[in-house]
Amino acid sequence: MAYLLGVDIGTSGTKTVMFDTQGHTVASATVEYPLYQPQMGWAEQDPEDWWQATAETIRQVIAKSGANPEDIKGIGLSGQMHGMVLLDGDGKVLRRSIIWCDQRTQAECDEITERVGRERLIEITANPALTGFTASKVMWVKNHQPEIFEKTRKVLLPKDYVRYRLTGEYASEVSDASGMQFLDVPKRTWSREVLEKLGIPYDWMPAVYESQEVSGKVTRAVAELTGLKEGTPVVGGGGDQASGAVGNGIVKSGIISSTIGTSGVVFAYTDKVSIDPKGRVHTFCHAVPGTWHIMGVTQGAGLSLQWLRNEFGGEEKDLAKFMGIDPYVLMSAEAEQAPAGCNGLIYLPYMMGERTPHLDPYCKAAFFGLSAAHGRSDMIRAVMEGVSYSLLDCLNIIRELGAPVSEVRASGGGGRSKLWRQIQADMFGHDIYTINSSEGPALGVAILAGVGAGEYDSVPQACEACISRVDQLEPIKENVETYAKFYPIYQELYTALKPSCDKVAQILGQK
Repeated sequence: MAYLLGVDIGTSGTKTVMFDTQGHTVASATVEYPLYQPQMGWAEQDPEDWWQATAETIRQVIAKSGANPEDIKGIGLSGQMHGMVLLDGDGKVLRRSIIWCDQRTQAECDEITERVGRERLIEITANPALTGFTASKVMWVKNHQPEIFEKTRKVLLPKDYVRYRLTGEYASEVSDASGMQFLDVPKRTWSREVLEKLGIPYDWMPAVYESQEVSGKVTRAVAELTGLKEGTPVVGGGGDQASGAVGNGIVKSGIISSTIGTSGVVFAYTDKVSIDPKGRVHTFCHAVPGTWHIMGVTQGAGLSLQWLRNEFGGEEKDLAKFMGIDPYVLMSAEAEQAPAGCNGLIYLPYMMGERTPHLDPYCKAAFFGLSAAHGRSDMIRAVMEGVSYSLLDCLNIIRELGAPVSEVRASGGGGRSKLWRQIQADMFGHDIYTINSSEGPALGVAILAGVGAGEYDSVPQACEACISRVDQLEPIKENVETYAKFYPIYQELYTALKPSCDKVAQILGQK
C-alpha cells in the first residue's frame, strides 16, 4: 500500500494527514501554537513552533496508522501565505515571523509603490503593494530593525522554513511565492527588477519550483526524529489557498471554491493571467503547472466567529466539553434560531483590516443595527452573515473579471456548518456543494506529492481519482430576497464608517 503525507502549517496549528492514493484519510494529527500580538494590528508567530508541531504530528500520524515508513511515497507542504521568516548565514531564525494578517506596514507599501511604480508593480507581481504581503514586511525590518536586516541571508515563507528543517534545502514554489511580491507572476520566477529597486539581494531568495516538483528529501536526522524514511521526497507543495483548491478539485474553469478558515477566500482557476487593475483581488500562480488563479480574501472570516467564541462563548465551550462536541456546533445551532437578516443586525468582519475589496488596513469590525430586541442567536448569525457578505464582495469581482461560475464548492472549518453553507447559497444565488474530503490543503499537497512521486500522471488526473461531490444545498428563495435587500446596506457601511476608522487609527498611532 502506498501512502502520501499532507502537512498543513496553518495559523492556529499544524495538521498532518496521511492518505492512501485514492484520497482516503488514514490518520491525522493536529498541534496548535500561539499567535503573538505585541501591538494592535500586529501579528507574529515563532517558526520553531511550526517545526515542533510538524515533527510531532508526523510522529503521531505514523504511530496511529501503523504504516511502514517505506510506504510513504512523498510529502507535500501547505502553509499560511505571506509570512516572513528571516534566516542568518547559519540558517538560524533572526526574529519571530511577521505573518499574513499583520497590518503594520502601510508606510512600507507606499515606499514599494513609489520605488517600483504602481502600474509596473501590478504588471510584474499582478498585485498592488499590500500590508499582508511579505515584501512590505521585509522592508519594515529594513526600516525599523536594520541590525536584523544586515544579518539576513535568506527570506522564507512559513511552509518553506519547515521544508528547510525537513530537507536542509532553501526552496519555495510558485503558488506561495506569488504572495511575497518578489515573484514575476506571469513568468513564474523571481523578479530581479523588483528586488533591485527594493534593495533586497537576489540570493536571499530560495530556489523556486512548480508545486508538484520534488524540492528536497528528508534528512537522516529528521528521519530519526520523526520516524520517516531518510530520502522520502518532499515536493514544492503550495500556499494554503492553492493547496486547498487542489484538494477541492478547483483545477478547471468554472468551478469556484469558497473557503472559510481564519481568513475567507473565494478562489477561481484560470489558464491565463487575469489581473484586476484596481487591485481588489489577487492573481497568483496556481499549483497546477502553467495556470493561475484569482482570489478574493476577507481577513477576518473564521477569525470573527473564533473571537466571538473565545470572548463571549464560555457557556458554549463548557457545554460542548461536557457533551464531547465542538463549540461551533452549538453556536451554529443557536444561529439557526435567528431569521435571515437577523432582524436588521449587520456585522462588518474587518477585525484585521481588509483586503477585498477595500485594501484598507485601518478599517474596523462593527455591529450595526443592534437593539435591545436582539439576542445571542442574532449576534452569532450576524457574524456568519457578515463574513458571507464579504465573500459575496469577492465573488462579484471575480465575475466582473470574466471568470465563469458554474459551481461553488464550500470548504474550510466554516464549510462544515450546514447553516453557513446555506447562507452562502442564499447570498451567492448558486447551489453550494461539498466534496468527499474535508481535508482541503492537506489533501491538495498530498495529491501534489503523489504527482511528484509518480503515483499520478498529472494534478487534474489525481483530482479525478480522489475527489467527488457528496452534498448540495440550493438557495432558499425567501432568504435570497432578504439578503438582496440588506447587502447594499452592508456595502454602504464601509464607506460611511471609513473616516471614523481612519481617525481611530490616527489616535492609536497606527496611521
